[in-house]
Amino acid sequence: MAAYWNHNSAYHPWITNIAAAHRNEDLLDVGCGDGLLLQRLAPIMHTAIGIEVDETAATRARGRLSELVNVSVVSEDFMCYRSERQFGLITFVASVHHLPLSAALTRAADMLAPGGDLAVVGVAANRSAIDWVHAGVRVPVVRTSSWLHRESYPENVPVADPMESLAQIRAVARKLLPGARIRRGLYYRYLLRWTKPSRGA
Repeated sequence: MAAYWNHNSAYHPWITNIAAAHRNEDLLDVGCGDGLLLQRLAPIMHTAIGIEVDETAATRARGRLSELVNVSVVSEDFMCYRSERQFGLITFVASVHHLPLSAALTRAADMLAPGGDLAVVGVAANRSAIDWVHAGVRVPVVRTSSWLHRESYPENVPVADPMESLAQIRAVARKLLPGARIRRGLYYRYLLRWTKPSRGA
């Protein structure tokens, strides 16, 4: 299966840079879709597990990843997933808005190993004037980039409209993930990174 570029995969290099600090640790990718990010991170990680509730997408991911011995895909809702291990890196790419935000972030934080990173490429709702201004000024650059990169999305991928604004997401993160860094990305996405404190910190 070929690679592709879209407003989600555009941030794979950002995640890859974070993953480099967790080389040979375990990865959990929540809402892994067709497995493109897992394919890119597998050479860095000790093991890589994808969680994908949509069976069609999970089947595609297994096909893409069939030759990678350290990768597996689980067809399950993240909120029901159980694991004995803790992960050095947990990622959400355009998937956390499909889940109850506070519960999903709390669960991810619990599953991270001390010193591990949570990396979220998220979608927020435009609720304020400043949200719409930020979205509007990006349009020319975004459209040009989409044309240059031949933007493409896998077919029949489940979609959902985001419920929370960026201000609401910041407030939740401030409460649940002290020290989390959140910034607006170019392609109508926000980027959240949180490092779980080491034991004794």
